[in-house]
Amino acid sequence: MQLPRLYPGHLIRRYKRFLADIETPQGAMTIHCPNTGAMTGCAEMGARVWYSLSDNPKRKYAGTWELVETSQGLCSVNTGRANALVAEAAAAGLIESVDPDSEIKAEVAIPQTLGKPVEKGRFDFKVGDAYVEVKSVTLLRADGVGAFPDAVSARALKHVRALADRVRSGERGILIFCAQHTGVRSVVPAADIDPAYALGLKRATEEGVEALAYGCATDLASFSIDRQLPFRLEG
Repeated sequence: MQLPRLYPGHLIRRYKRFLADIETPQGAMTIHCPNTGAMTGCAEMGARVWYSLSDNPKRKYAGTWELVETSQGLCSVNTGRANALVAEAAAAGLIESVDPDSEIKAEVAIPQTLGKPVEKGRFDFKVGDAYVEVKSVTLLRADGVGAFPDAVSARALKHVRALADRVRSGERGILIFCAQHTGVRSVVPAADIDPAYALGLKRATEEGVEALAYGCATDLASFSIDRQLPFRLEG
Protein backbone atom coordinates (compact mmCIF):
# COMPACT_ATOMS: atom_id res chain seq x y z
CA MET A 1 0.00 0.00 0.00
CA GLN A 2 1.38 3.37 -1.02
CA LEU A 3 0.97 6.01 1.64
CA PRO A 4 0.10 9.61 0.82
CA ARG A 5 2.85 12.16 1.25
CA LEU A 6 3.60 12.46 4.95
CA TYR A 7 4.61 15.53 6.93
CA PRO A 8 6.33 15.55 10.35
CA GLY A 9 5.18 17.08 13.58
CA HIS A 10 5.10 16.53 17.34
CA LEU A 11 2.00 15.68 19.34
CA ILE A 12 0.67 18.29 21.71
CA ARG A 13 -2.49 16.41 22.70
CA ARG A 14 -5.17 14.06 21.42
CA TYR A 15 -8.72 14.88 22.51
CA LYS A 16 -12.42 14.39 21.74
CA ARG A 17 -11.40 11.03 20.21
CA PHE A 18 -11.16 12.41 16.68
CA LEU A 19 -8.89 15.42 17.11
CA ALA A 20 -5.20 16.01 17.80
CA ASP A 21 -3.16 19.17 18.15
CA ILE A 22 0.37 18.98 16.79
CA GLU A 23 3.35 21.27 16.47
CA THR A 24 4.83 21.52 12.96
CA PRO A 25 7.69 23.57 11.49
CA GLN A 26 4.98 25.96 10.29
CA GLY A 27 3.30 26.22 13.69
CA ALA A 28 0.56 24.48 15.66
CA MET A 29 -2.37 22.89 13.86
CA THR A 30 -5.33 20.60 14.55
CA ILE A 31 -5.63 17.38 12.57
CA HIS A 32 -8.14 14.53 12.35
CA CYS A 33 -7.40 11.42 14.44
CA PRO A 34 -8.80 8.33 12.63
CA ASN A 35 -8.78 6.10 15.70
CA THR A 36 -11.61 5.66 18.21
CA GLY A 37 -9.62 3.52 20.66
CA ALA A 38 -7.71 4.45 23.78
CA MET A 39 -4.44 4.63 21.78
CA THR A 40 -2.48 3.59 24.86
CA GLY A 41 1.22 4.18 24.25
CA CYS A 42 0.53 5.87 20.91
CA ALA A 43 -0.54 9.32 22.04
CA GLU A 44 2.25 10.47 24.30
CA MET A 45 2.80 14.23 24.49
CA GLY A 46 5.84 15.23 22.44
CA ALA A 47 5.88 12.08 20.31
CA ARG A 48 6.97 12.52 16.70
CA VAL A 49 4.00 12.05 14.40
CA TRP A 50 3.43 11.89 10.67
CA TYR A 51 0.31 13.26 8.99
CA SER A 52 -1.16 13.51 5.51
CA LEU A 53 -2.96 16.45 3.91
CA SER A 54 -6.19 16.42 1.91
CA ASP A 55 -7.02 18.93 -0.81
CA ASN A 56 -10.77 18.46 -0.21
CA PRO A 57 -12.08 21.98 0.49
CA LYS A 58 -15.10 20.58 2.37
CA ARG A 59 -12.96 19.08 5.13
CA LYS A 60 -12.80 21.08 8.34
CA TYR A 61 -9.34 19.72 9.10
CA ALA A 62 -7.10 19.04 6.12
CA GLY A 63 -4.60 16.95 8.07
CA THR A 64 -4.99 13.29 9.04
CA TRP A 65 -2.79 11.66 11.66
CA GLU A 66 -1.18 8.59 10.03
CA LEU A 67 1.83 7.38 12.06
CA VAL A 68 3.48 7.88 15.41
CA GLU A 69 7.03 7.04 16.45
CA THR A 70 7.26 5.10 19.73
CA SER A 71 10.24 3.72 21.61
CA GLN A 72 9.36 0.26 20.20
CA GLY A 73 8.73 1.17 16.58
CA LEU A 74 6.43 3.00 14.20
CA CYS A 75 2.70 2.62 14.59
CA SER A 76 -0.07 3.44 12.15
CA VAL A 77 -2.91 5.01 14.12
CA ASN A 78 -5.14 5.11 11.05
CA THR A 79 -7.22 2.01 11.80
CA GLY A 80 -9.14 2.51 8.56
CA ARG A 81 -6.10 1.22 6.66
CA ALA A 82 -6.25 -2.27 8.20
CA ASN A 83 -8.91 -3.55 5.79
CA ALA A 84 -6.99 -2.39 2.74
CA LEU A 85 -3.79 -3.98 4.08
CA VAL A 86 -5.53 -7.34 4.56
CA ALA A 87 -7.25 -7.21 1.16
CA GLU A 88 -3.91 -6.47 -0.51
CA ALA A 89 -2.19 -9.30 1.38
CA ALA A 90 -5.01 -11.76 0.61
CA ALA A 91 -4.78 -11.00 -3.10
CA ALA A 92 -1.02 -11.57 -2.91
CA GLY A 93 -1.45 -14.97 -1.26
CA LEU A 94 -0.03 -13.87 2.09
CA ILE A 95 -3.03 -14.79 4.24
CA GLU A 96 -3.05 -18.36 5.53
CA SER A 97 -5.85 -20.61 4.22
CA VAL A 98 -7.26 -17.91 1.92
CA ASP A 99 -7.17 -18.65 -1.80
CA PRO A 100 -5.61 -15.61 -3.53
CA ASP A 101 -7.67 -16.35 -6.63
CA SER A 102 -10.95 -16.10 -4.71
CA GLU A 103 -13.22 -13.12 -5.25
CA ILE A 104 -12.95 -10.59 -2.44
CA LYS A 105 -16.22 -8.86 -1.55
CA ALA A 106 -16.08 -5.98 0.92
CA GLU A 107 -18.71 -4.93 3.47
CA VAL A 108 -20.82 -8.09 3.33
CA ALA A 109 -24.03 -8.12 5.38
CA ILE A 110 -24.08 -10.62 8.24
CA PRO A 111 -26.28 -13.44 6.92
CA GLN A 112 -29.49 -14.50 8.58
CA THR A 113 -29.82 -17.80 10.41
CA LEU A 114 -33.25 -19.45 10.28
CA GLY A 115 -34.59 -16.23 8.81
CA LYS A 116 -33.24 -14.07 11.62
CA PRO A 117 -29.83 -12.41 11.93
CA VAL A 118 -27.90 -13.33 15.07
CA GLU A 119 -26.20 -9.96 14.89
CA LYS A 120 -27.02 -7.01 12.68
CA GLY A 121 -24.24 -5.36 10.73
CA ARG A 122 -21.56 -6.29 8.24
CA PHE A 123 -18.42 -8.34 8.01
CA ASP A 124 -15.38 -6.65 6.49
CA PHE A 125 -15.03 -9.22 3.70
CA LYS A 126 -16.19 -12.43 2.17
CA VAL A 127 -13.27 -14.19 0.47
CA GLY A 128 -14.39 -17.28 -1.38
CA ASP A 129 -16.37 -19.31 1.14
CA ALA A 130 -14.99 -17.49 4.18
CA TYR A 131 -16.42 -14.56 6.11
CA VAL A 132 -13.58 -12.36 7.33
CA GLU A 133 -13.44 -9.72 10.03
CA VAL A 134 -10.35 -7.52 10.51
CA LYS A 135 -9.20 -5.84 13.71
CA SER A 136 -6.38 -3.31 13.99
CA VAL A 137 -3.86 -3.87 16.79
CA THR A 138 -1.96 -0.84 18.09
CA LEU A 139 -1.60 -1.67 21.80
CA LEU A 140 1.91 -2.98 22.47
CA ARG A 141 2.92 -4.47 25.79
CA ALA A 142 6.18 -5.96 27.07
CA ASP A 143 8.18 -8.42 24.99
CA GLY A 144 6.54 -7.44 21.71
CA VAL A 145 3.06 -8.64 22.70
CA GLY A 146 0.25 -6.83 20.91
CA ALA A 147 -3.18 -6.88 22.58
CA PHE A 148 -6.71 -6.27 21.31
CA PRO A 149 -8.88 -4.41 22.11
CA ASP A 150 -7.39 -1.35 23.81
CA ALA A 151 -10.84 -0.41 25.18
CA VAL A 152 -14.04 -2.34 25.84
CA SER A 153 -15.61 -3.07 22.44
CA ALA A 154 -19.16 -4.40 22.17
CA ARG A 155 -18.82 -4.17 18.38
CA ALA A 156 -15.79 -6.47 18.33
CA LEU A 157 -17.62 -9.03 20.48
CA LYS A 158 -20.62 -8.85 18.16
CA HIS A 159 -18.44 -9.75 15.19
CA VAL A 160 -16.85 -12.68 17.05
CA ARG A 161 -20.29 -14.07 17.83
CA ALA A 162 -21.42 -13.58 14.25
CA LEU A 163 -18.35 -15.44 12.93
CA ALA A 164 -19.09 -18.32 15.30
CA ASP A 165 -22.65 -18.42 13.97
CA ARG A 166 -21.30 -18.74 10.42
CA VAL A 167 -19.19 -21.72 11.51
CA ARG A 168 -22.19 -23.36 13.16
CA SER A 169 -24.01 -22.89 9.85
CA GLY A 170 -21.34 -24.90 8.05
CA GLU A 171 -19.35 -21.96 6.66
CA ARG A 172 -15.94 -20.53 7.52
CA GLY A 173 -15.26 -17.61 9.81
CA ILE A 174 -11.84 -15.93 9.96
CA LEU A 175 -10.74 -13.22 12.37
CA ILE A 176 -7.59 -11.39 11.32
CA PHE A 177 -5.63 -9.22 13.73
CA CYS A 178 -3.64 -6.69 11.71
CA ALA A 179 -0.83 -5.40 13.93
CA GLN A 180 -0.16 -1.88 12.67
CA HIS A 181 2.54 -1.35 15.30
CA THR A 182 5.84 -2.53 13.84
CA GLY A 183 7.06 -3.61 17.28
CA VAL A 184 4.38 -6.29 17.68
CA ARG A 185 5.77 -9.86 17.53
CA SER A 186 2.72 -11.78 18.76
CA VAL A 187 -0.96 -11.04 19.47
CA VAL A 188 -3.28 -11.92 22.36
CA PRO A 189 -6.75 -10.80 23.44
CA ALA A 190 -6.62 -8.06 26.10
CA ALA A 191 -8.52 -10.00 28.74
CA ASP A 192 -7.72 -7.45 31.45
CA ILE A 193 -9.33 -4.66 29.40
CA ASP A 194 -12.30 -6.54 27.91
CA PRO A 195 -12.81 -9.92 29.61
CA ALA A 196 -16.12 -10.49 27.79
CA TYR A 197 -14.37 -10.18 24.44
CA ALA A 198 -11.55 -12.54 25.47
CA LEU A 199 -14.08 -15.15 26.65
CA GLY A 200 -16.19 -14.74 23.52
CA LEU A 201 -13.13 -15.17 21.32
CA LYS A 202 -12.06 -18.30 23.22
CA ARG A 203 -15.48 -19.85 22.75
CA ALA A 204 -15.57 -18.88 19.08
CA THR A 205 -12.19 -20.48 18.34
CA GLU A 206 -13.33 -23.64 20.14
CA GLU A 207 -16.26 -23.73 17.71
CA GLY A 208 -13.94 -23.40 14.72
CA VAL A 209 -13.45 -19.69 14.08
CA GLU A 210 -9.93 -19.22 12.68
CA ALA A 211 -7.93 -16.49 14.44
CA LEU A 212 -4.85 -15.23 12.60
CA ALA A 213 -2.40 -12.39 13.24
CA TYR A 214 -0.14 -10.49 10.85
CA GLY A 215 2.54 -7.85 11.28
CA CYS A 216 3.30 -4.79 9.18
CA ALA A 217 6.31 -2.85 7.93
CA THR A 218 6.66 0.71 6.71
CA ASP A 219 9.29 3.02 5.24
CA LEU A 220 7.06 6.14 5.46
CA ALA A 221 6.28 5.80 1.76
CA SER A 222 4.49 2.44 1.86
CA PHE A 223 2.81 0.24 4.45
CA SER A 224 2.22 -3.47 4.07
CA ILE A 225 1.67 -6.79 5.81
CA ASP A 226 5.00 -8.59 5.70
CA ARG A 227 4.76 -11.57 8.10
CA GLN A 228 2.44 -13.84 10.00
CA LEU A 229 2.58 -13.54 13.80
CA PRO A 230 1.84 -16.06 16.54
CA PHE A 231 -1.64 -15.70 18.01
CA ARG A 232 -2.35 -16.92 21.55
CA LEU A 233 -5.58 -16.94 23.53
CA GLU A 234 -3.68 -16.11 26.71
CA GLY A 235 -0.89 -13.63 27.19
